Amino acid sequence: MDWLDRMNSAMEYVETHLTEAIDYDRIARMACCSAYHFQRMFSFITSVPLSEYIRRRRLTLAAFELQNSGVKVIDMALKYGYESPEAFSRAFKKMHGVMPMSARDKGVSLKAYPRVSFHISIRGDVEMNYKIEEKQGFEMFGVSKLISGAGDVLEQPLVEIPEFWSKCISDGTVDRIRAAAGVGGNGQLHAVLYNNEEYNNEDKFSYMIGYFLPQGGLPEGFEKLSIPPQTYAIFSTGLHAYGQSGIHDLWRRIWGEWFPSSNYECADGPEFRMTYGRDNGMCEMEVWVPVIKKIES
Repeated sequence: MDWLDRMNSAMEYVETHLTEAIDYDRIARMACCSAYHFQRMFSFITSVPLSEYIRRRRLTLAAFELQNSGVKVIDMALKYGYESPEAFSRAFKKMHGVMPMSARDKGVSLKAYPRVSFHISIRGDVEMNYKIEEKQGFEMFGVSKLISGAGDVLEQPLVEIPEFWSKCISDGTVDRIRAAAGVGGNGQLHAVLYNNEEYNNEDKFSYMIGYFLPQGGLPEGFEKLSIPPQTYAIFSTGLHAYGQSGIHDLWRRIWGEWFPSSNYECADGPEFRMTYGRDNGMCEMEVWVPVIKKIES
C-alpha cells in the first residue's frame, strides 16, 4: 500500500468514527507513522490542524441532521462528543453563526466542510534542494522550552517559538550561548525540536536554542542534549536575507511534496533548523528531518 492509499485509509477511519472518540494512534498506524508525525503532516498539507478538521466535520454532519430530522439538540451534543448541550451550542454557533435550533429555519445559511481526500498533484515547477546524509552521534548545548501544540503547526508553535527566541535575545541568553560556543557576537545558532515521542499524548515537544557542544564540555548554566546516530534528509532554503527564509513554506513542501513522492518515511528523533551566516549579509538555513527507507508492502 503506497502513501496515498495509507493516507486515504486513515481519513476513512476518521470519517467513520466521527461519532466516537478518535484514536489518533490508530490513525497514525494506518498511515505508518507516529501520531505526532501524522498530525504535523496533516496540518502542513491541508493548512488546518487535525483536531480542527475533526471538529468541523462533526459540526457539518450535525447541521445536516438538524436540518433533516427532528433530533433534539441534547442528542446531537452527546452523539458528537460534547459534554453538554451548552458546549455543543457554543461550538455550533461559532462555526455556523446561528444556534442549533435555528438550523431548521428555512433560508438559514450554514457552513459545510467536505471530507478530506488525498490525490497526487503534479507540480515540479519549483525545485527542492535536498541530500540524504548519515550522521554520527553528537551533542548540543543550550536552553530549551516546552512548546504546546505539537500537532498544530499553524498556530501555537508559531507564537511560542518566536516568543522564546525574543526572550533569549533580550535577556542575553543568545549572547551567552554564542560566547560559550566561540562563534562570535554575530554567530548563527541552531535549533532542535525533540522529545515529541515523550509528549506525544500531550501535544507538546521540546525546543532547544543552542550550538554544538564545545570540546571542553558543558558550559555552566546550560543543558546538554545527546543526539544519536541517524539518517537525515537535509533541505536548504538557499541564500536569503535575514528574516526572509521562508522556512514555513519549506516545511510545508517537505511534508506535502517530498515525503509523498520519496522513498523515505519520517523517523522518530530530533529535527534541526540549522542557520549559517554567509557573505554579504546573507544567510542559509537547513532543515534536518530524521528518515528511514520505506518498507515495501
